[in-house]
Amino acid sequence: MHHAHDHSAAELGLPPLAQARVAAAYAQAALDEAVALGIEAGVPAGEDLPVRSYIELLERGGAAVPDFGLRVGARMKASHFVAYGHVLLSCASFGDAVQQTRRFEGLAHELGRSELVLQGQEAVYLWHCPWLHSLPSRQLPESVMASILAFTAWLAGRRLAVHELAFPHPEPADPVLRRRLDDWFGLRVSYGAPVTRARFDAALLQEPIPGADPALFPLLEQRAAQLLAARQQALAQQAPSEAAWLQAVRAQIAERLAQDGARVGEVALALAVSPRTLQRRLAEAGSSFQALLDATRKELAAQYLRNPSISLTETAFLLGYAEQSSFNHAFRAWFGCTPQQWRGRSPNLPLAPG
Repeated sequence: MHHAHDHSAAELGLPPLAQARVAAAYAQAALDEAVALGIEAGVPAGEDLPVRSYIELLERGGAAVPDFGLRVGARMKASHFVAYGHVLLSCASFGDAVQQTRRFEGLAHELGRSELVLQGQEAVYLWHCPWLHSLPSRQLPESVMASILAFTAWLAGRRLAVHELAFPHPEPADPVLRRRLDDWFGLRVSYGAPVTRARFDAALLQEPIPGADPALFPLLEQRAAQLLAARQQALAQQAPSEAAWLQAVRAQIAERLAQDGARVGEVALALAVSPRTLQRRLAEAGSSFQALLDATRKELAAQYLRNPSISLTETAFLLGYAEQSSFNHAFRAWFGCTPQQWRGRSPNLPLAPG
C-alpha cells in the first residue's frame, strides 16, 4: 500500500459509505462522553451506527467542546474494540498487536484502516480514512489516534514515546486547543499531512506486552475470525444493488462517450436522478464519476485496439477525446506504453495495468 496519499474505500477493502458502520461497543465511548457533557447525542445507544452518523456525532461533540475527540479516545478500553480488544490483550508483543489490529479492526468499525511501514530504526503507523473528503472531520482522526495511544499506554503500563504525529486537517486556530493537543500527545503535533501518521522507534514492536496471556490467544483469535467472516458475509449479501447501480452508470457513460455527452449532468438525467444524488451515491459506493469515466474508457480502449479495423484516431474519437495527444497521454498512464506499442504486441498478451 503506497502511503503518499489516502486511499479510496475500495482500495482499503472497506464497504461503500452507505453500508459502512461503527460497532455499538466502539460508538459507546463517544455516546458516554456526549452524555457526560450534556450534549444531545441524536443517535440510538446500543446499536451499530452508520459511519456518517458516528462522524456527525463526533462533530456535534466538537462544536460543544473542541477537544471532544481526545476525550472520546481517552475513554477507549479493550471492551470498546469488540472481540479484537481481547485478542490484543493476549498478544505477546506490540508488533503482534499491530498485526492483529490490521486483521480485525473491521470488527470495531469501518472508519478507516491501519498500515505499518518500517523505515530503518523507525516505524510509521498510518491511518487511512476514505471518508474525510466527503465528511470532513477533525474529531475523527484525533479520537482514533487518542484511543490508540491511550490503549497502548494502558497495555504497556507507561506512555509510549511518539516522535511525530501528523493529522490531515488544518492546524486549529485556537492556541489553547493546539497546546491541549500537544500536551495530550506529548509532542508538537503537525497538521495538513496527506494521511494521519505517527512515527516511533521500531524497537517498540519487539517489546513484550506486560501481563499478556498468550495461552488465550488461539481461542480469542478464532472467535474474532468467526465474527469477521460473518460481518464480511453480511456485507457481500448487501452488495448486489450497489454493483448494479455502478454498472448502470458505466453503461450510460459508454453509450455517450462518442457523442461527447459523458458528463455528470447528462448521465444523471438519463438515470432520472439529480447530479448531486448521482455524485453522492457514487461516493457512498466508494467511487466517483471521474473514476468510472476513466475505468470505462480504459476498458473500451483495449477493446477497440484489439480490432485492427478501428484506427487510433477513431479510437480516440470513440472514447470522447478531442485530441489524439490527450488519448495517448491517458493510454500511457493506464497501460505503461503508447497505443501503437500496445497494438504491436501479441493480441493474446494479458493487459499490464499502468
